[in-house]
Amino acid sequence: MTPAPPGLVRRYCPDDLAVFTIEERERFLGPLDGAPWESVGPAVGWDLLYRLEPGLYDRLVAAERLHPGILAWLPERVGFAVEVGAGTGRLTLDLAPRCDRLLAVEPAAPMRSMLAAKLRDRGLDGWVEVVNGFFERLPVGDGEADLVIACSAFTTCPGHGSTGGLDEMVRACRAGGLVVVVWADDPAWLVARGFRHMVFPGEMAVEFRDAEEALELARVFWPGAVGWIERAGSRRVPYEILGTTPPRELCWRRR
Repeated sequence: MTPAPPGLVRRYCPDDLAVFTIEERERFLGPLDGAPWESVGPAVGWDLLYRLEPGLYDRLVAAERLHPGILAWLPERVGFAVEVGAGTGRLTLDLAPRCDRLLAVEPAAPMRSMLAAKLRDRGLDGWVEVVNGFFERLPVGDGEADLVIACSAFTTCPGHGSTGGLDEMVRACRAGGLVVVVWADDPAWLVARGFRHMVFPGEMAVEFRDAEEALELARVFWPGAVGWIERAGSRRVPYEILGTTPPRELCWRRR
């Protein structure tokens, strides 16, 4: 998993590790358990964010809008879909209306609560179930889902996807169904495992509510972009300025 940026790590301290369950501590810390915070903080900063400040994460997600081509590419109707690492609903809220049934799997309890509340507010909770789970242990039977998808959650790192998580996504998908990874950290890794890689064209930018929010979140997540935002005074920040890949791609394969 990408190390957490310094601005995010500085928000937390070793005492915050108490938010992890025993299983999460073993999963996210592993051999780093007991190591100096200088090593631990960057390794678990993102996972602490999901559990300690889900609202801050949700503001980040709201600004990082998916390329419209991704939703246009996905099936218009799905019988049963499983979304892994649903978070606070970056994809879930748009995917849900297409599904007869959607299982949203999310390991961080605070984000599950936020997502469940959003679904209730939109009247989508009748056919969307939000459950606890990790990539390599999905609460789904073999070949049960027509679509198994992850958006900005799957990585090649153990504990956040990797080979075990990919195998589990494939296991849960029916023959002829789709396994999709949106905004993967390493598309080439998936292509080497039989996936096809698609990139949708066009200019993209992170779109904050206003320039003040752009500065606030940049100081946490993209400190290198702060100077540009101060000079431009813009709420719209191109991904090139942030130095990150925009959410314009997906990898897919038929089961």
